[in-house]
Amino acid sequence: MKIAIVTDSTAYLTQAEIDKYHITVVPIPVIIDGRSYQEGVDLTTTDFYEKLKNSKSFPSTSQVPMGEMTNLYNSLADKGYDAVISIHLASTISGFYQSIENLAPQITKIKVIPYDSKITVKLMGYLAIQASKMATLGRDPETIIRYLDGLRATIDELFVVDDLQNLVRGGRLSNASAFIGGILKIKPLLTFDDKSNEIVAFEKVRSRKKALKRVEELFANAQQKANYPLRALVINGNDPKAGEEWTDKIHQQYPNMPIEQSYFGPVVGTHLGDKALALAWLRDFEQDQL
Repeated sequence: MKIAIVTDSTAYLTQAEIDKYHITVVPIPVIIDGRSYQEGVDLTTTDFYEKLKNSKSFPSTSQVPMGEMTNLYNSLADKGYDAVISIHLASTISGFYQSIENLAPQITKIKVIPYDSKITVKLMGYLAIQASKMATLGRDPETIIRYLDGLRATIDELFVVDDLQNLVRGGRLSNASAFIGGILKIKPLLTFDDKSNEIVAFEKVRSRKKALKRVEELFANAQQKANYPLRALVINGNDPKAGEEWTDKIHQQYPNMPIEQSYFGPVVGTHLGDKALALAWLRDFEQDQL
C-alpha cells in the first residue's frame, strides 16, 4: 500500500524536511486587516510579526476550504497513492481536523485517514516525519497510527507568553477568567491540558526570567520521571536571540540530550503574540525501532 502524508503549515517543517520526507503541507489562511494570506506561501514569519505590530485590527485565522482538500486528496490518488494520513493541529484550537473528518467519507478515490495531533508547531511536524518514515518502510496505516498515538502521548510543553491578550481575544484559552486580573503584571505559564487538550494557564509568575526558571524546574522533574530518553525543543515567537540563549542554557544542563530550535509562525503567533517562548519535549523518536 502506498501511503501519502499530509500536514498543515503549523507543523513549521523546513523545506529540506518537506522534500526529504515527501510530506504535503497545506497552508493555513491568516487574515490581517481584511486581507487573507497563506502561511508560508505569501506570508513569511518575519513579515507577519512586522504586520502584527502595525495592524489596525486583531489578526485571525481560518480553515482551508474543503474543496481544496478534496482536490488535494484526489490528486494524490492520481499519483498512485492508496491512502493518505492527514495530520493536523489540535481539534481543540481549530475546527480543521473535524472538517476533514467529516469530509473523509466523501472521498472515494483514496482512503483518507484524519489524525488529530492534539498539538501543533514542530511537535506535530515530528509526527508527520515519523509517519513518513514508516510509510516508506511499507508499514500499514494501522501500525503507523498506533505508533503515532504512542509518540503523541509522550509530548509535553510549557509556554511563556508576554501577556494573554491574543489568546483571550481569540478564545483559545479555556480558563482565561482566572488569569485576566493583573494580566499586564504577570508572565503566565501555559500548556495543553492532558485531559481536555485545551490550552490552559496554570501558574502566574512575576517576571519572564522567573517564568523561564520555573519552566526549567518543571522540565527537570519531567526528565527525572521519564522512563525513556527525551529530546527537547525550544520555540520562539519573533525572538530568535532569546531562543538561542535558552537553548544554550538547557544544552549545558543536559549535554547529552538532543535539543532543537523552532519558531511560532503566523497562525500560532496570531494567538500567542510577540515574544512568546516555549520548551517542549517528547520521547527521543530517533531511537525508536520503526
